[in-house]
Amino acid sequence: MTTAVPAAERTLFDCRDSWAATIAEVARADERVVVVVNDSIGSSKLGPFQKEFPQRTINVGIAEQDMVGIGAGLANGGKVPFVSAAGCFLTARAMEQIKADVVYSQYNVKLVGQSPGVAYGDLGPTHHSIEDFAWLRTLPGITIVAPSDTEETAQVVRWAAEHDGPVYVRVSRMGVPAVHAPDYAFVPGRAVTLRDGDDVTLIATGTTVVRALDAADLLAAEGVGARVLAMPTIKPLDVDAVIAAARETRGIVTIEEAMVTGLGGAV
Repeated sequence: MTTAVPAAERTLFDCRDSWAATIAEVARADERVVVVVNDSIGSSKLGPFQKEFPQRTINVGIAEQDMVGIGAGLANGGKVPFVSAAGCFLTARAMEQIKADVVYSQYNVKLVGQSPGVAYGDLGPTHHSIEDFAWLRTLPGITIVAPSDTEETAQVVRWAAEHDGPVYVRVSRMGVPAVHAPDYAFVPGRAVTLRDGDDVTLIATGTTVVRALDAADLLAAEGVGARVLAMPTIKPLDVDAVIAAARETRGIVTIEEAMVTGLGGAV
């Protein structure tokens, strides 16, 4: 079990800062790495990257289908493209290109869904991205990851750069605390037990992991022992951890900033 950071020690961080610093780090080490964006340099926090790597920053404007197609073409040419845009526009507007040009073609494209879930608040359903897990997990051969804090975000970006194949990574806009211990190591397809409990298991992903930990504290005050599983990888799912939870606790509750057909449907 990995010990979670105590609530009293929490400071909120923007995972986009971690993403921006790490993609620049990765690009310095690998000249094949490029970014493709849809006029979202600012919201993707890629201004410093563009300044350092102007020839490796492709801004297609508000043309998400072209953006994904260009990413696929760059991958076919030997580059490692990170295609970054708000999760709602990336997955909804360019779903056909993600399906045909990236996943079915098994091109080495990294899709980065910025500000997912309901992070855009009052901008409403046009900007909310709660369907992405459900849509993408039906496609074969894509890895889907939702980091829960800044350190995990950095580790996932580094892993994605080395992984050969399509990846979708959610990068949170809302501030989140560190929930993993300093020695945490991301392993794709593996859940992490942040808290033990025998009564119920809370399986959470992304921004909801800290909320699961808070819920477990409230339940403990009522005499309920809640196990908290952080599930960063929606696909492939850690089936063994889910089965163990079903056998060892009396119920499972899934928590996600998405439709229940995402993580909940997978579990």
